[in-house]
Amino acid sequence: MRRGIAATALVATLALAATACGGDSDNPQSKGPAGELAGEVTWWDTSTVGSEDKVFKKIAEDFTKKHPKVKVKYVNVPFGDAQNKFKNAAQAGSGAPDVIRSEVAWTPDFADLGILDPLDGTAALKNEGDFLKQAAASTKYKDKTYAVPQVIDSMGIFYNKKMLKDAGVEVPATVADLKTASKKIKDKTGKTGMYLRGDDAYWFLSFLYGEGGDLVDAKNKKITIDNPAGVKALGVAKDLVTSGAAKTDATDGFDNMQKAFKSGDVAMMINGPWAIADTYAGDQFKDRTNLGIAPVPAGSAKQGAPQGGHNLAVYAGSKNREASHAFVEYMTSAEVQAQVTKELNLLPTRTSVYSQPDVAKNEIVTFFKPVVEKAVERPWIPETGSLFAPLVTEYTKVLTNQTTPEAGAKATGDAYRKLLKGWN
Repeated sequence: MRRGIAATALVATLALAATACGGDSDNPQSKGPAGELAGEVTWWDTSTVGSEDKVFKKIAEDFTKKHPKVKVKYVNVPFGDAQNKFKNAAQAGSGAPDVIRSEVAWTPDFADLGILDPLDGTAALKNEGDFLKQAAASTKYKDKTYAVPQVIDSMGIFYNKKMLKDAGVEVPATVADLKTASKKIKDKTGKTGMYLRGDDAYWFLSFLYGEGGDLVDAKNKKITIDNPAGVKALGVAKDLVTSGAAKTDATDGFDNMQKAFKSGDVAMMINGPWAIADTYAGDQFKDRTNLGIAPVPAGSAKQGAPQGGHNLAVYAGSKNREASHAFVEYMTSAEVQAQVTKELNLLPTRTSVYSQPDVAKNEIVTFFKPVVEKAVERPWIPETGSLFAPLVTEYTKVLTNQTTPEAGAKATGDAYRKLLKGWN
């Protein structure tokens, strides 16, 4: 699901000409006999290849059972490329999909550029009041709705129950506990306690929130990443690596982390529901009961994990808007969300789905739902997606001893002030 926040996300905001998006007169609706929906809908999916994508492709193509005259063209686009690829295609007025799976932070960015179709009053927003409040928050921009929540998520610490038991340690509740547990694991098993993903700043947020920090204060237009809490959080992450409690990697972090955890090279990792299907495929988790999940370790201020998830949005220049609206409604319906939860252990965005028997008894949902409810929302501003590029650069440098936490925080803050004109 979330493979990483791309470093290429720092892109200058471009004003798009009206011709790039097109108007209703340029976008004739494809209709079959008696007004039946027809034509083609291209969907860019950004889910994990090899696990999630197979399920989403099948579900998307099943849309034709409801609308036989509509062909769904499924395209899996690497998560790290999708944000800029969609912007570029929309700017060129050619090659953009009808529907895109948008990471929650991308939605206000795309809406601000004028490349998303407002969905208020359309078929896409059927039963709008059923969506979780925190899931719906990321779909709004300037009092309009530009997307529909598909899945919601947060992060926890995944642990190998057998490895922790063999080392005689409990699941760490704090960062200090994590260091202690990791030392015992190393002494007893020779394995490293945790894999700390170092090439994606999204994985840093739990440490930042744990020290009481944040990227920015959107309400007061203030940069906060370089305040004492931000500096301390970078220091906490660095100490986990330098102390030997965790190993890290500056490239291919997600894949290397998954391989290390699935093979038993490390006992723990921080990850989210999007990684569960792939994790179960590992040798260590052929017995699925060996996988444990707990809240991320708390910092000195609190325990905190970021709110994530994905929305479905319709391109403003779509040539088949009505069919696209119907497709979004289908893919975010209670029926489909329940199916996705059953097959992929992903969390629904509709309140009603949580009461369905198969969902209510799902252990992953049982764990992550309260975590999501307490997760820290990122600021829903157009620039949020672009805040990760300068941060991941400095985060990686800190973890690999190329800079200090103080210098890394300052460099990130300086980059934010250039991006967010007029902010303090």
